[in-house]
Amino acid sequence: MNEVEKVTKETIANGGVLAMLYFDIHAKTKELVQELGSGFINEVIKKPGVVFALGEIDEPKGGEEGKNWSSSIELKVLTRNFAALAAICMANSPYTVEILRPDEIRMELSEAHSLLGTMSAITAEYKRYILTKVSSPKEIEHLQDNLRKRAEMGKKILEGE
Repeated sequence: MNEVEKVTKETIANGGVLAMLYFDIHAKTKELVQELGSGFINEVIKKPGVVFALGEIDEPKGGEEGKNWSSSIELKVLTRNFAALAAICMANSPYTVEILRPDEIRMELSEAHSLLGTMSAITAEYKRYILTKVSSPKEIEHLQDNLRKRAEMGKKILEGE
C-alpha cells in the first residue's frame, strides 16, 4: 500500500471524506485560465481541514470571436471531516460533488454545530454583500437599525432580563 492510500484510509477511518469536486473556470486568455486553475487548486490545498488535494485542469477551449476561454477542473480532495468538505463547497461552488469514500457520512453533534455555524456565517456574508449592492441608502439604514435592535435584544437575553 502506498503512502497516499495509507493516509487516505487512516483519515477516513477517523471521520475523513474523500471526494471529487468539479468546477468550471473562465478567463479572457488560455494562459489565464491555466493560471487561475492552478492558483485555485493551490488555495484549496491550504484550506483548513484539507489533508491533500490533487487537481487536473482540462485543456482550455474557446477564445474565438471575442469569446472567453473556459475549462473544467477535477479536484480530488481528502478532508479531515465532512464539515471541512462542506466549507470548501460553500466557498467555491463546484457544479457537482461526488463523495468517493466513505459509503456513509456520520458526524458528531459538535461537527454538525460547526457545519451549521459555517453555513450561517457564509450565508450572512453573502446576504450582507448582496443587500449592500442592491439596496438604497435608506434601505441600508433600515437594515442597520434592525441589526442594532436584534443585538440589543440578544444582549438582554444574555443578561437574563
